[in-house]
Amino acid sequence: MAEESFQEKTEQATPKRREESRKKGQVARSTELSSVAILAAGLLVLSAMGPHVYHRLGNFMVDLFTNGLTIQIDPLNFRLYALTWASHYFRIVAPIILLIAAAALAVNLAQVGILFTGEPLTPKFDRLSPLKGIKRIFSSRGLVELAKGLFKVAIVAYVTYLTIDGDIKFIVSFMDMEVGQIFSLCGGIFLKLAFRITLLLLILAILDYAFQRWDYEKNLRMTRQEVREELKQQEGDPLIRSRVRSLQREMAQQRMMDDVGTADVVVTNPTHVAVALCYDPEAMVAPRVVAKGQRLIAERIKELARQAGVPLVENKPLARALFKAVRIGDDIPEELFKAVAQVLAFVFQLRRRA
Repeated sequence: MAEESFQEKTEQATPKRREESRKKGQVARSTELSSVAILAAGLLVLSAMGPHVYHRLGNFMVDLFTNGLTIQIDPLNFRLYALTWASHYFRIVAPIILLIAAAALAVNLAQVGILFTGEPLTPKFDRLSPLKGIKRIFSSRGLVELAKGLFKVAIVAYVTYLTIDGDIKFIVSFMDMEVGQIFSLCGGIFLKLAFRITLLLLILAILDYAFQRWDYEKNLRMTRQEVREELKQQEGDPLIRSRVRSLQREMAQQRMMDDVGTADVVVTNPTHVAVALCYDPEAMVAPRVVAKGQRLIAERIKELARQAGVPLVENKPLARALFKAVRIGDDIPEELFKAVAQVLAFVFQLRRRA
């Protein structure tokens, strides 16, 4: 039971796991949100530019079917006329196409960001298995997609019914109207219906994106063992890291012991703490701690100091203060200047006498 709970995916995905998933093309993305954004952009463009586009397309078609009948087309001028008509048509519909494309690009960038990967295009032969295809259809995800599709069809049909039922009186009066008025009223009813459906689909698309985001985070979760393995891969084996740190401490301690011989004085506790100080008035602003230690390390520092002829001065308060306040290689703080100066003056006086 403990082993099963250990394998549960309870940990948040690490940045490395997220990056690997993104490289594979696995991102939180709702295709419905993209579709609704394209639909909404198209409706907004049509509602704003519809009359203008309708008028220009009408003039183009009239010109094409009147003046075009008098043109003598042969294999030599066919390409010229075809390119002229195509470019004229494209200039009319280009704003609509460009704005819709910009909306599609913006909504995808908002969901995914800039991502270029060919991993999803890699052929995977397991997808050709009919058995696995059936399993995907009847999986929980497939059933959710089916339920969403049926719900959208039902709700769109209901909104369509309400809209047409509210405008049925205008539809009945079409028999007494001209063609232009019929097109105008039909366009208004169509835009009203389209905007209602788009608003409804937008709400559903936002809910779908939230679900896709939740499902993506759920699938990215990791077990504690996976987190440990990834940490081990990034930083190395814990035993190796521990051995490296141990070697680094030994090297630093050896360098410290080598510097004891360059000290001017060793302040002791006398048995528990030892701090080695050096001071060069011409090169240093303040005395510097070159070695310190307690217990066995302190005994070793005192032994090396005796071998190098470095004086030992017993001063319990100063030794404790230096040991706690100053790191190896740092200058002593200002509040200890006076006490250290007295010790160094005593040592230098002994040297002059010698």
